[in-house]
Amino acid sequence: MDADLVGSIELTAAAAIVIAALASGFGLNAAMRVRIAGWLSAWFVVVVILAAARALYYEHGLGAPGLGVAAVLPIAFLCVLVALGRSLREGFQRVPLWLLVSVHTVRLLGISFIVLHAAHRLPAPFALVAGWGDIFVGATAVPVAWITYRRPDCARLILWIWNVIGAMDLIAALALGVLSSPGPQRLIFTEPSAAIMTTLPWLLIPGFVVPLLFAVHIGIFARLVTRKVTSPVMSDL
Repeated sequence: MDADLVGSIELTAAAAIVIAALASGFGLNAAMRVRIAGWLSAWFVVVVILAAARALYYEHGLGAPGLGVAAVLPIAFLCVLVALGRSLREGFQRVPLWLLVSVHTVRLLGISFIVLHAAHRLPAPFALVAGWGDIFVGATAVPVAWITYRRPDCARLILWIWNVIGAMDLIAALALGVLSSPGPQRLIFTEPSAAIMTTLPWLLIPGFVVPLLFAVHIGIFARLVTRKVTSPVMSDL
């Protein structure tokens, strides 16, 4: 089966899982859950349209600078929303930490980077760092979420370590992707370039999945700084 088709299916499923989990966790009622899911879905559709139109493709689009903006701007926007929006801020304090951790299991799809590298469609070190890093974070999200749920008194240090690794992996992958893409900013000239990350379906990774998961990492950091260990039932730190 074509890698792009498989990627489309996998990334759409991963996005649906993250949207459903976050809408369920943040929504106080059905109406609020629907609104959250609706806004996140609209963001997903916008990224799909940008990718289909190749609006960020280097040859006739914004290229790597646009790719960087597509990844960083949503993170900044989400942080501002949480900082200014009382309901979202309270939502981050209310959502069980095990749920915020568990959504990162979708990063097991980092195997796609390894497959694309093997098919000579993505360069090293970008594909290998991003791929194996995501696989590690996605695989460890399950035991970390379980420990957070069952043994919150033991989870703080583990969560700090896991969250730092997860956030740094996303930052490294984004930086290597930009530096491996065509344009004046390119410093890694291994062929092929990372240009396919601006096309469908792969733009969904830096344009949707990465910003959303990085915002979750920031939320976990905020919780670790501001909250104490509570009951195992709530699995909250």
